[in-house]
Amino acid sequence: MHTSSSPSPAQIDASLDEARAALTRIYGYPSFRPGQEEVLRAIFAGEDVLAVMPTGSGKSLCYQLPPVVRQGLTVVVSPLIALMHDQVQQLRAYGIAAGALNSGNTPGENLATERAIAQGRLRLVYVAPERFALPGLVELFRDGGANLLAIDEAHCISQWGHDFRPEYLGLREIRQMLGNIQTVAVTATADAPTRDEIVAKLFDAPPRVFVRSFDRPNLRLAMKRKSSAPRQIADFVAAHRGECGIVYCNSRKRTETFAAGLSAQGHRAIPYHAGLEPSLRSAHQTEFLQADGVIMVATIAFGMGIDKPDVRYVCHADLPQSIEAYYQEIGRAGRDGLPADTLTLWGEDDVALRRKQILDADMPAMRRRVELAKLEALIAYAETPLCRRQTLLKAFGEASGPCGNCDICNGGLRYFNGKLEAQKMMSAILRTSGRFFANHLVNILTGQATDAVLRHAHEKLRTFGVGADRPAEEWRSIFRQLHAADLIGQDVTEDGRWYVTEAGRRVLSGEDDVALRADGGKKPERRERIATPGATLSDTLTTNQQALLAALKARRLELARQERQPAYVIFPDRTLVELSVKHPRSLAEMASVHGVGEAKLARYGDTFLQVIRSMGSDRD
Repeated sequence: MHTSSSPSPAQIDASLDEARAALTRIYGYPSFRPGQEEVLRAIFAGEDVLAVMPTGSGKSLCYQLPPVVRQGLTVVVSPLIALMHDQVQQLRAYGIAAGALNSGNTPGENLATERAIAQGRLRLVYVAPERFALPGLVELFRDGGANLLAIDEAHCISQWGHDFRPEYLGLREIRQMLGNIQTVAVTATADAPTRDEIVAKLFDAPPRVFVRSFDRPNLRLAMKRKSSAPRQIADFVAAHRGECGIVYCNSRKRTETFAAGLSAQGHRAIPYHAGLEPSLRSAHQTEFLQADGVIMVATIAFGMGIDKPDVRYVCHADLPQSIEAYYQEIGRAGRDGLPADTLTLWGEDDVALRRKQILDADMPAMRRRVELAKLEALIAYAETPLCRRQTLLKAFGEASGPCGNCDICNGGLRYFNGKLEAQKMMSAILRTSGRFFANHLVNILTGQATDAVLRHAHEKLRTFGVGADRPAEEWRSIFRQLHAADLIGQDVTEDGRWYVTEAGRRVLSGEDDVALRADGGKKPERRERIATPGATLSDTLTTNQQALLAALKARRLELARQERQPAYVIFPDRTLVELSVKHPRSLAEMASVHGVGEAKLARYGDTFLQVIRSMGSDRD
């Protein structure tokens, strides 16, 4: 607890009632999203909190509402300037006093924010972790009444994570210097080991930990082997013409090549990577944020600081670095809860490149084993014979049933009873004590007497050559499918040793069958078309509603350019869709629409009602 006396249950309930009222009055949301109320209850009770909630679930509100309800200043640690700028703009649009201290501001802007803190005029201030190195900042926050430290993207503290920020390691000491004030850490990407690492490195005593489902049911999940990546991406993007999307590439050159190719096909596609001039990179980011229908073709340098809710698709032109990175990157689509589409292309060249990067990197042996295991898990996910969402959630320790919204569930794949093939592979694993990776096992099964096979006398094993009836690539796919189906596993603490799971042993003994994909290991034909993409916004609207939505978006874009801010800060797509469907005739009716709070109703209500009236009524 971080108050002189713990709040009573009645006081906590009163604070929650105030937060609920503020949620509707300020943000225009009718109720809390799943998980928000329990986190807020713990915060109002004075407890430290670690909240792991999926992207789009409203993590930010969990630390934005308390300073609105109670006195004091909330200090928000954020890893990226773009993220701070975005959050502050949105808070100010809601009428909440907020500011930021970072190197992206002018000296005058930082000075004005510091004065506002000293005078007690701010409810939230965003700061980069490295800024705490400047003298006097901790004292400024203490004197300014800081009583809550919020740490956004808390997974950045994990040294084995894909977004590690060394400056995050100093936050525990900063927290102590601030007087051990109440601390709330939030993230969307943290498996069990990462959660343990966050707790150990940030808190003096165990916090309340909340872990919501990692599921994003509005995202359609799909992966595809590469045949011709430019054509595959062009087909996918063509099905989403006019919608905002992100295409990720694994090199700077490929971002520019793909952006040029999509532009030549009539799309508004722009590149983004760390090698661009800062002014051009900033201009491209601004265009993506402010305009509709822009495609950002980017390296992974783009994304974590972007909270654009109306991204309708994310496409990977190349294999991501890990399942965690994949989850976070696809999570940038559909943050408004509306349908969004994803497609990831991959090939053996991607796998070989990623493996080489890991083997060539200067890292401890244990870290290398972890990274190789993550790669194996990602490839297994790519070739899973099970529902893709089921497989993805299992990687985060969560069980689920088939989703009906992925390429596996509705892709019309062919399967075969692979019990015999599974038995052969598992037998090879057991006979080699699990000490060898897939390629070596495949060489044994296909009867390839390589130097490594001969050196270990594995040509003498009973399993040598028993799989010569299948090509090596099919056996590699079978290995990955068994991994995805949890019939085999890998222990990174034992030199990456492979083992047969309990479920695998039932298959090995003949008790259970196993269904495997018949397309495993086969490169698609060049003329193969991309699977039907997921639902789009236009699928749910009438012709008149679509016309009204287009007019509302056009007006929003005008305002965004006038005010030099992202279009979604004015209203997100979800609000415009609801306006198109409900067709309000007055400010009172408009106030009931999702995302229309008091400040935005007063500022933008009349101008959007004019657009609605000019289009006529769709509800008579």
